[in-house]
Amino acid sequence: MERRHPEGIERSIEQNVSMIKDAGFDGVSTSCVDPTRVALVARALESTGLAVEGMCFPQTIDDLKAAIDLAAQLGVLHLNVQPDVRPRRVAECIPLLEGWIKVAEDARIPIYFETHRNRMTTDLLFTLDLLEQVPSMRILADLSHVLVGREFWCPMSDEDEGLVRQVLERTWAFHGRVGSREQVQVEITFSQHKIWLDLFLGWWRYGFASWRKRAAPDGILSFACELGPRPYAITDRYGNDTTDRWKEALLMKSMVRDIFERTASDEQPGVEDGLLT
Repeated sequence: MERRHPEGIERSIEQNVSMIKDAGFDGVSTSCVDPTRVALVARALESTGLAVEGMCFPQTIDDLKAAIDLAAQLGVLHLNVQPDVRPRRVAECIPLLEGWIKVAEDARIPIYFETHRNRMTTDLLFTLDLLEQVPSMRILADLSHVLVGREFWCPMSDEDEGLVRQVLERTWAFHGRVGSREQVQVEITFSQHKIWLDLFLGWWRYGFASWRKRAAPDGILSFACELGPRPYAITDRYGNDTTDRWKEALLMKSMVRDIFERTASDEQPGVEDGLLT
């Protein structure tokens, strides 16, 4: 929701929350790091009925404990964890992952580990090794990082597609942006990017269908339409976005809801979906 345009004009938290609710989104995704900001967001969300996904970037067990305390003020659905450490060996990661999972279980707040560059999950193959060693590890899939990190060709080989599907089969929430093999975020309304949009729509549909088979009857699946400002967004020579990211977020919301509904044949009765921005 940040603009980061050269003229420096930013909307207030209250204005952003109002836009999100009026546009028909079900919730927001927000960081649980700065107590002052969390308090501001909590006040802006009062009486809106919007769900909340929390985000944090722990380096230690205690870092996650602090984030959980802040997340409780927002009544989050779950915490998205970007593990901000980069061990070279899987064995070095296991104590941290298991410690974080235990802390979250004690607090009764679900946590999902995001696939993200410059984090413990920066590499797809390393992440798959982590999933093998820590069966209780659940993923929040931002597949733009997976794609640009591996520079997969399009069309995907069966082998590479199989690797991505292994992640999706352990995914419990999504961050939605479309990348290419060169860029982490491309404009979804540009015709030259349709091959990448179609690739992601296919991945999301597979992931939604997989989630439906694993989720509880009253499960809630969150999908954050996360079209970030620069430097995620490609800009022109003046530093302005090349498209209207808000309009693209609305388009993504519509497409994703349609995909989710088309996977309903595998749905257990009572499952709800949630869209966050």
